[in-house]
Amino acid sequence: MSRAAEVARTYAHLHADAARVLGGWDAPDARQEELRRGYLAHLASHPDAVARAGPPEHLTGSCLVLDASGDRVLLTHHRRAGQWFQFGGHLEAGDASLWAAARREGREESGLADLEPLPDPVQLDRHVLVGDFGHCREHLDVRYAALAPEGAEPRVSAESHDVRWWPVRALPEGTRAELSPLVGLARRALGLG
Repeated sequence: MSRAAEVARTYAHLHADAARVLGGWDAPDARQEELRRGYLAHLASHPDAVARAGPPEHLTGSCLVLDASGDRVLLTHHRRAGQWFQFGGHLEAGDASLWAAARREGREESGLADLEPLPDPVQLDRHVLVGDFGHCREHLDVRYAALAPEGAEPRVSAESHDVRWWPVRALPEGTRAELSPLVGLARRALGLG
């Protein structure tokens, strides 16, 4: 069995879940619908498209965390990218679903052990990676949203330089163009805006 076939077999449950989730997702606008269709086409062309060991362009899962007021967003200063982002990363073979991968990443990177994202994605984002990311060249990110549990104390993980609350109207420099639309969609999905 080839390496690609072995990876596809190991991640088949996540590939099927991604196709199901994206096949049934109602995109909020024409640009998101175009991305949704592109993700589905990528999945159809690559049985290993959900694995880091698959093609250089592969799906990832992430989670944007807001406080109960919807006025603050918890972000991580990513160690490799050197910028502030929502929590997220690669799908792992042990993840039961895209949602479970986004939840795991959110919990691991924020230190919020009880974090529970909404069941449906809020946004898709396809982006080219800049920097030392090895085999990875492009992420097809499936983004979820969650409220931080009341009284939870975030902590920095090994993947980050820092984890910090930011006002949604004063996001860090260099990330506003990307994060502002995601924050808006997350606030609406969580009933906060």
